[in-house]
Amino acid sequence: MPNLSLAYSPCPNDTFIFYPLVHGLVGSPEFSFRERLEDVETLNRLALRGELDITKISFHLLGFIRKDYCLLRSGGALGRGCGPLVVSKRFNEMGEIKGKRIAVPGRYTTANLLLRLFDPELDNVVFLPFHEIMGAVASGEVDAGVIIHESLYLSGIRSHQAARSGGMVGERDRPPDPPGGNSRQKVAR
Repeated sequence: MPNLSLAYSPCPNDTFIFYPLVHGLVGSPEFSFRERLEDVETLNRLALRGELDITKISFHLLGFIRKDYCLLRSGGALGRGCGPLVVSKRFNEMGEIKGKRIAVPGRYTTANLLLRLFDPELDNVVFLPFHEIMGAVASGEVDAGVIIHESLYLSGIRSHQAARSGGMVGERDRPPDPPGGNSRQKVAR
């Protein structure tokens, strides 16, 4: 029976999806799994190096790894109002943060891509693990941060929402936010 690496983030959505599989609560007679929990940028970089059999990735990364990995049909994240937010303690408008230090959860994250698509001039980025961004905004280490919506609820830190990274059109009219999905290597290692 092949023993496959199964890597995902400690995000509640991911742990809910994979816990039953990893802990034998649902059957998988053909495979066993080695669990690995990491922040999404670490998973992205491990996938870039081809070190994981099955992994959560940022959709932004897919273009970089698609010759070696394919996207799985289940476990992806997609929805309206659940994508990245730009938060700041001092600034209320996106134009005010041009040239300011903006924390993003990694180079290959969809959050970073969406920020750059929203305004390429927002380029003074600092890469931090997602769980450190709210603290860096709160302490003033950075002027703004790009976070996933759960950070607002889990951190206990109140911060002003500057704007959604896709917020130029109405919520109903814009396409869904595409944070990430699950992928597998095309060729077994």
